[in-house]
Amino acid sequence: MQNGFPAMTGRSRATRPTLLVLDADPPPRLGKLTGRARIVHTDEARLAERLPEADVLLVWDFHSQALRTAWPGEGPRPVWVHTASAGADHLMSPELVASDTVVTNARGIFDEPIAEYVAGLVLAFAKDLPRTLDLQRRREWRHRETRRVAGTRACVVGSGPIGRAIAAGLKALGIQAAVVGRTPRTGIHGPGDLDRLLAHADWVVCAAPLTDSTRGMFDTRRFGVMQPSAYFVNVGRGPLVVQDDLVEALRRRWIAGAALDVFETEPLPEDSPLWEVPGLVVSPHMSGDIIGWRDELAVQFVELYERWAAGKPLKNVIDKKRGYVPGH
Repeated sequence: MQNGFPAMTGRSRATRPTLLVLDADPPPRLGKLTGRARIVHTDEARLAERLPEADVLLVWDFHSQALRTAWPGEGPRPVWVHTASAGADHLMSPELVASDTVVTNARGIFDEPIAEYVAGLVLAFAKDLPRTLDLQRRREWRHRETRRVAGTRACVVGSGPIGRAIAAGLKALGIQAAVVGRTPRTGIHGPGDLDRLLAHADWVVCAAPLTDSTRGMFDTRRFGVMQPSAYFVNVGRGPLVVQDDLVEALRRRWIAGAALDVFETEPLPEDSPLWEVPGLVVSPHMSGDIIGWRDELAVQFVELYERWAAGKPLKNVIDKKRGYVPGH
């Protein structure tokens, strides 16, 4: 380690560094690293076997949780792990947290796309677009009045780049957006303000990281705090929401509607009750996935690799005990 950042090992200096890629389809485009790294591809089954030979691990399959059980104990292991995702909860085992391996994420890639997605959902709910599409399929002409979004209130839970981008996008629509984070600071509310803000919000957006303190934070009590006219959107992590409690809140009409882009189990099983809950929009974990997003992830990793190879400090370094990149 050099100044808290991963350094090339002795074997890396003597030969080309070994870059191990936990693959997903399609694989990353790493052509710029040709001749500069020994690139080895692996699947979950051989991950544990190949980790000790790797200097760097790229978790391209960000749905995989295989690293939790595959991470080696004492002995050779990667000095740097990068995940092609914003969240890192799928990586963190006690052994990895305790090690001196540096972990980075894809911070910055998904901020604007997710903010656009949330803004689209808010407008769709406000203008009753799901019902309009349903009535069109039924060839039914039914005039309704819809909501104005300007002047309404939003509570965005999660003060990282994604949460702040969501708040900025909502403010552009004339919505008063308050952001809640782990610790209060200028422009950011602390956890102690959450229930008060929920009680007055027309739109509640969850974009928090998954940690021990946030798991299950949206439950029966929290949905009960919200207004009957409020809408809930989760673009963070599935386990942030107690799904059965959300189903009950929608069926009892404690809240007006909800949209989930993330789930406890993905893909969402065909027999899940969430598919048929009234007032719920289900999308398949796609809020940040714009055309070309995989290429952006690969470019970001190559840039980070070049910094590492040059001995420069890495960006997007995760505080492994907190589970996310600390804010500024």
